[in-house]
Amino acid sequence: MNEGRTLFAQVMEFVPWKTFGRIVDRLKGDAGVRTLSCADLFRVMAFAQLTWRESLRDIEACLAANHTKLFHMGMKTAPARSTLADALERRDWRIYHALAQRLIARAKALYAQDPSLLELDASVYALDSTTIDLCLSLFAWAPFRSTKAAVKLHTLLDLRGSIPTFLHISDGKLHDVNVLDILPLEAGAFYVMDRGYVDFARLYTMHQAGAFFVTRAKQGMAARRVSSLPTERSTGVICDQRVMLNGFYSAKAYPERLRRVRFKEPESAKTLVFLTNNMALPALTIAALYKGRWQVELFFKWIKQHLRIKRFLGTSENAVKTQIWCAVATYVLIAIVKRELQLKASLYTCLQILSVSIFEKTELPCALQLDRSQREIDDPANQLILFDF
Repeated sequence: MNEGRTLFAQVMEFVPWKTFGRIVDRLKGDAGVRTLSCADLFRVMAFAQLTWRESLRDIEACLAANHTKLFHMGMKTAPARSTLADALERRDWRIYHALAQRLIARAKALYAQDPSLLELDASVYALDSTTIDLCLSLFAWAPFRSTKAAVKLHTLLDLRGSIPTFLHISDGKLHDVNVLDILPLEAGAFYVMDRGYVDFARLYTMHQAGAFFVTRAKQGMAARRVSSLPTERSTGVICDQRVMLNGFYSAKAYPERLRRVRFKEPESAKTLVFLTNNMALPALTIAALYKGRWQVELFFKWIKQHLRIKRFLGTSENAVKTQIWCAVATYVLIAIVKRELQLKASLYTCLQILSVSIFEKTELPCALQLDRSQREIDDPANQLILFDF
């Protein structure tokens, strides 16, 4: 039995604190700080994420109620909500962005041996964004509509392990396609996107970088057929064509051939037209790659349900971004713990267990390891019979 360390303290051991310290020193995060350092703020925010705290008052009350266990969390005292609010306003959000990127790189290496989508040798990424609605009077720095504000979370999800490898937080007005300008490209990888990201100049840049894209064609796209491959309509593939763009500006933006695959879903009988620059994979594989894009939608749904990123503890841009990056870092941290300890429990189950036993002093693998074996009754004759039929 573990006599000293709480589950929270054991989870925090997976944080690269030396690297985090160098990040803080580089950005001078603790300059002039007397209480609640950058490291302590991350511990508090990770605690709030794992225990589903909704407000500063919740965090203050919960930590104060467990003041005798704070030493084992790595903290001296429970911070007042005013101190926590001030820290969210003043601690540079780039510190937690850098920490999250470091954890993402570690998680990506841990999940690199997992089977890729459709057992391809290349990496497969899904790109999409989700909008978090805000109140315009409180979050005036994030305009979206005339009557409300919003932030967008642009995410590139590695479908091997569902690890977000790239995230960008913007106001609600930024169009999704602009993210392609800052997206890190990996030669030989597949980037699966919906048709909101169709911009032929940006797609050609991706093509020149040696990356492959799979997306849907917009309605009314002007293109001429150059050649066709034979297909079996019974599989749902209606046509597999090589095309050239006809429009003056589009042909100038993407001067090479594209592949157009028309596919009819057997269940809904809906016809989808895919565009890709990969000429080698079978047409059914192209359709299956686009279907895998749905995993990023499930990821957004999951984090909105299980991470605290819909209600914010501060109203400034720095406070919002700090909370989001701490939430992402916590999510990736638990994914690292799950893989490092080779746990069979799902990420959801691990978070549920930690939410109710964060101060328990048991070994982390024992606490998060599911035991579904049922104990047998040694002597069933000892069971009292209430009714004798």
